Amino acid sequence: MPVVVVESPAKAKTINKYLGNDFTVLASYGHVRDLPPKDGSVDPEHGFEMQWEVASDSKKHVKAIADALKDDPQLILATDPDREGEAISWHLEETLRKRKAIKKDTEVSRVVFNAITKNAVTEAMKNPRQVDKDLVEAYLARRALDYLVGFNLSPVLWRKLPGAKSAGRVQSVCLRLIVEREMEIEAFRPREYWTVKAILTTPRGQDYEARLTVLAGQKLDRYDIENDTQAELAVQAITSRDLTVKSVEAKPASRNPSAPFMTSTLQQEASRKFGFGARQTMNAAQRLYEAGLITYMRTDGIDMAPEAVHAARDAIKDRYGAEYVPDSPRMYKNKAKNAQEAHECIRPTDMTLAPDGLRVSEADQKKLYDLIWKRTIASQMAAARLERTTVDVASADGQVELRATGQVVLFDGFMKVYEEGRDDAVVDDDDKRLPQISQGEAAEKKDVTPEQHFTQPPPRYTEATLVKKMEELGIGRPSTYASIVTTIQDRGYVRKDKNRLIPEDKGRLVTIFLINYFRKYVGYDFTAKLEGELDDITSGERDWQDVLDRFWRDFKAHIDETSDLRITEVLEKIDEVLAPHLYPPREDGSDPRICPNCGEGRLSLRTARSGGAFIGCSNYPECRYTRSLNANEQDDEIGPDGKLLGYDGEDPISLRSGRFGPYVQRREATEEEPKPPRASLPKGWAVEDIDLDKALMLLSLPREIGPHPEDGEPVEAGIGRYGPYVKHGGTYANLPEVDEVFTVGMNRAVELIAEKASRGRGRGAAAKPVKELGEHPESGGPVNVMPGRYGPYVKWDKINATLPKDVEPESVTMDMAVQLIAEKAAKKGGKKPAAKKAAPKKAAPKKAAAKK
Repeated sequence: MPVVVVESPAKAKTINKYLGNDFTVLASYGHVRDLPPKDGSVDPEHGFEMQWEVASDSKKHVKAIADALKDDPQLILATDPDREGEAISWHLEETLRKRKAIKKDTEVSRVVFNAITKNAVTEAMKNPRQVDKDLVEAYLARRALDYLVGFNLSPVLWRKLPGAKSAGRVQSVCLRLIVEREMEIEAFRPREYWTVKAILTTPRGQDYEARLTVLAGQKLDRYDIENDTQAELAVQAITSRDLTVKSVEAKPASRNPSAPFMTSTLQQEASRKFGFGARQTMNAAQRLYEAGLITYMRTDGIDMAPEAVHAARDAIKDRYGAEYVPDSPRMYKNKAKNAQEAHECIRPTDMTLAPDGLRVSEADQKKLYDLIWKRTIASQMAAARLERTTVDVASADGQVELRATGQVVLFDGFMKVYEEGRDDAVVDDDDKRLPQISQGEAAEKKDVTPEQHFTQPPPRYTEATLVKKMEELGIGRPSTYASIVTTIQDRGYVRKDKNRLIPEDKGRLVTIFLINYFRKYVGYDFTAKLEGELDDITSGERDWQDVLDRFWRDFKAHIDETSDLRITEVLEKIDEVLAPHLYPPREDGSDPRICPNCGEGRLSLRTARSGGAFIGCSNYPECRYTRSLNANEQDDEIGPDGKLLGYDGEDPISLRSGRFGPYVQRREATEEEPKPPRASLPKGWAVEDIDLDKALMLLSLPREIGPHPEDGEPVEAGIGRYGPYVKHGGTYANLPEVDEVFTVGMNRAVELIAEKASRGRGRGAAAKPVKELGEHPESGGPVNVMPGRYGPYVKWDKINATLPKDVEPESVTMDMAVQLIAEKAAKKGGKKPAAKKAAPKKAAPKKAAAKK
C-alpha cells in the first residue's frame, strides 16, 4: 500500500478515512529534524552548509515510515500546502534517503490540498508533483538567517546587557514597535478642549441631540473652545437665542461587507470579539482544519474558489432569501505587502454547515467556526443600504449653529449576519437614529451641556493591532505571527495586561541597545525589504545563498564592532537615549538628574544581578535612593520618602517605590531599625488603589488562621516569593488568588495542606486535575490538565508541559495537549520518552539548508 505522510495524527486519521484501506497514512509529528542548537550548525564560509539532526523523539516516526516503505516502495508526501509544509516534506525525503529507506525504485511524490475533505484529498492524489525546490530554498534561507542572527546577536546581548535573553530577527523588530509605542505614550502631553451639546425637542415632543458647530458666526475647529470659561460663554450664546431647523439633508449610502478571513485578520477579529491570543486562535483553527471543517488556516490570500463562491451564494439564498444575494459574486484583492503565501482564504469547507449544526465539543473551536462561517457568508452577501441624515439648526442671526447626524438602515444586507469589530472603537454619532424633523420648524432647547475633553495618547498594542501593524509594514508572514507575538512574551520582554502589550524594563533596554548598535537590523524598512527578498526566492527570482551572503557580510561586521564595547559604555549610551523618559523636566526647573533624596548625587541607569534595571543615586551606598525604570513619574509622585497613607497608632504607614517595585512600610528607617516592616504590593494590585486599610492588611501578614485541629500547631496564610499560600509547619500550599489570603478559613486551609502533604516532595499522590482529558490517543495513559506553582500544565506519564499564557486550562483539548506534550518531549534532547509513550506532534525542527 502506498505510504502517505502528513504532520499530525489527527490529520492522518481524517485522511485515512477518505483514502480507505488501500493506503497507509502515517504522521511525522511536525518536523523530523532541525539545526542543533550550537555554534557551527550553519557554515557561512562554505555556502551556508547546514548540519541537520534528527530529533530523538522523531526517530521512531522516521523508522515507522521507513518500515512501511519496505512493503510498498511508493511515498506520497502530503504535508501542509505552504513553505513550512514543503520543508517538512523535503526533510522527510532527505532523511529517508540517508537511511536508504528510499531506493532507486521508490516512487516519491508530493501532493497538496487546501482543505481536508474527501473531494480535495482525492483530487490532490490525482495531481502529484515533486517537492518544490524554490519553496525549500526560501525555507532554508529563513532558517539560516534566524539561526545566524540568534546565535551571533544573542551572545552580544548576554555579555553587554546583563539579564537580557536571546534576540530574534523578526521578534526584535516586533518588540521595537511595542517599546516605541510606550515611549510615545510617555512623551504624550494631553491638550484640553471642550464641546457643547444640546438636547433639542421637535414640535411633536421628540428629542434629539445636536452639537455646536458654529459660534459667533465662525465654524468651530476641534480645539477652538479651550477652557471652561469659553465653554460657558458658548452655552450662554445658545441658551439666549431661539433656534430653528435651517436644513434637513438625507443622502442614501451603502456599506459593503469585509473580505473573508486570512491569517492576520482572523487573529485580529478573534482577539476583538473573544479576547483570544494569536496562539489560542491558531490552535483552534488547526483543529478545525484537521477535522476537515475549514480550509488551511495559514494564508495571506483572500480569494475564494469559484465553487465555494457559488456554494456561499446558494446558502445565502436558502437561508436568508434571494434579496440578500448580490447580482454578481464579490471579488476581493489582497492588499497585504509581499503577499506570497496566497492560498485560498480561510473558509468553511461546507457552506451549508451552519454553526448551529456543528458537532464540536470544544468552546474555542465552536466560537472560531461561528466567526469564520459568518464572515465567509457575509462576504458574499448584498450591501447594506442606509440613509444618512444631517440636520443643521441655527439662530436667526447666524451666530450659533448646531448639527445633528444619524442614519436609518433601509436594508440590512450582510449586517444581518456579521459586522467586523473595531479596534479602540468609539461611539459614532452617525449611527444614531433621528426622529422626524422638518426644515423651518422650531427647535426647543431642553438641555445645553458643555463637555470637557483631553486628547488621548496612542493606545497600547493588543495582539490584534500588533499583527495588523506587522502586516502593514510587511514584517513577518502568516505562519509566524502567532509565534513572534508569543515569543516576546515568553522571554519576559513584554507582558499582557487587560489584553494590552506593555514592555518590561528588560524589553525596553534590549530595544534601545539594538537601535543604537544594530539599528539597521531592527529597521522596519530593512526587515520588510529582506522579507521581500526571501519571498523572491520562493518565486525563483533570487538565489538563496546570494541573499544570505549579502546579509551576513554586513551583519558579521556589526557583530565584530561590538566586541570591544564595555558594559558601562552600553549603559551610559542607553541612559543618554532614554534620558527624556527617565528624567522628565521638573516643575521647579531644577536638574531632573539631581537625586531628590540626598540632593547631591546624580541619577543614572543601573542594572541588578537579576537582570532588572532601575534608576539609582551616584552616592550609593551613602544614599540608597532608587526608583523603577518607568518614566511616567508615578514613582516620583510617591517621593523619595514615600507617600504617607496614614497612621496606625503612632506608626506612620507609607507607600514607597524601590528597585523591585512599589511596597508599603511601617515607620521610618533608623539606625536601631534600618529595615522596618515592609511588604511588596502583590501582582495585580495597582499603586493608585492602595490606601491605609490595604497597606495594613499587607503589613499584617502572615495572618494566623488558628491552631491546626490535629496537632495544635499554627496555620498561617501569607504572600511569598511564589505567590499566596497557606502554611502549617514546613508544608506550604498555594492559594489561587491573593485576596484569599485575607479570607481563607481553617477548613479550606487544612484541605489544601493535606493535599500538598499527600504529594510529599512532588512525588506520591497527584494533585486533583483541573481537567481530565482521557487516555493518550497514541500510547495510552491518562492526560490531565494540572494546577502548578508556576501555572497550569498538561501532564502525561513523566512529561509536564506548561500551558501557553493565553490558554485557559478549561479550554485545553486532547489534540492541543498531545501537541504540547510532543513539543516538551522533543526539547528533552537526549532523554528519550518511556517506551510506552508515543511522541506527540513535534514542533521543534523547522529549517534547513541543502548543500549545493
